[in-house]
Amino acid sequence: MVSRRPLIFLVLAALTALPSLSSDVYLPALPEVAHTFTTTAVVVQLTLTSCLIGMALGQLAVGPLSDRLGRRRPLLAGMILYTAASIACALAPTAGALVGLRFVQGVAGAAGIVIARAIIRDLYEGVKIAQVFSTLMLISGVAPVIAPLFGAQLLHVTDWRGIFAALAVLGLVVVAAIVFGLPETLPTASRRPRGMGFAQMKGLLADRVFAGCLITAGGAFGAFFAYLAASPFVLQDVYGASPQTYALLFGINAAGMVATGQLNGRILVRRFSVRTIVTAGLGLLLLAGLAMLVLATGLLGHSGLPAVCAVLFVLVSSLGLLIGNANALAMNRTARAAGAASALLGSSSFLVGALVSPMAGLTDSAVPMALIQTFAATAALICFTVLTRGRLHTPEPK
Repeated sequence: MVSRRPLIFLVLAALTALPSLSSDVYLPALPEVAHTFTTTAVVVQLTLTSCLIGMALGQLAVGPLSDRLGRRRPLLAGMILYTAASIACALAPTAGALVGLRFVQGVAGAAGIVIARAIIRDLYEGVKIAQVFSTLMLISGVAPVIAPLFGAQLLHVTDWRGIFAALAVLGLVVVAAIVFGLPETLPTASRRPRGMGFAQMKGLLADRVFAGCLITAGGAFGAFFAYLAASPFVLQDVYGASPQTYALLFGINAAGMVATGQLNGRILVRRFSVRTIVTAGLGLLLLAGLAMLVLATGLLGHSGLPAVCAVLFVLVSSLGLLIGNANALAMNRTARAAGAASALLGSSSFLVGALVSPMAGLTDSAVPMALIQTFAATAALICFTVLTRGRLHTPEPK
């Protein structure tokens, strides 16, 4: 198993990139989709929403299932279904059919997301989990930037249906990688009996450390999704950035998150406790949220684009200290229900994103985004501090 870990890591990296590729790669083609079906932008945007909801709900089902059946079989079935759903999306006859098929694609893709985290828990323990998650943050940070660019390049040689065909090819590649390169990581003796899925989740939610880490990850994703949803309008419409400037700023912020993630995995976790790093990251996120709120409300007078960009860079960069470490602390709480734990972490993050995204655009200003980010950071910091204090070394929940 040890000799195959580099290949296993490549498979996990592909599975980590799957959410961004599935949701973002065809963003440049949304106007073309609306034109094809002679429908509105609102209807076409439902294809994104249905995919995210499918990913959230699919994780709740697949995670506990992988604790009972092992990782390989549910993952393989999910990726085969993902490939078939991608082909069906390419052939969708109506906008309504595409919305439904995108939900199926999201449910199937959820298998890759949730089982990848569970496999990391099967293979690693302690600080090593934080290091692996930090390395995968490189994929998570780069994929949302590359995916729309890749989709735009595909549109030079094909239409939106060809983009879904490309996702189907990706699905086939992942299926082949699973068949030939991914062994079963959960021994039969470690699997859970039938009917234990919701009982496992209930036990995990009752564990104060896991709950604190879950809320922390949710707060980090809430701040991030508020940024994703509002920043195009805030930076371009409110502060006057051009589309090209916005794309550059988006890439710089993503690079900041990747850089802090790599700093965390290579240096910080070797010198400080993971709890200390998470606390510092939450403090940084809160300060950036408060600064954004001050700028958005004009308490210090009119603020220009450079000041807003600097604050957003700090805010997004702080996530590199939070998301991987919060997941690592949570996954360290259980070796016997890693699938259920991964399901709770993943589904809650997607549901938080679906909730805050429309709220971040309630007004034509940066105030809603800043309020969400400040509230998310405050709630996460308080809950993490209170729920994990003196408890990180307590026995894992049964």
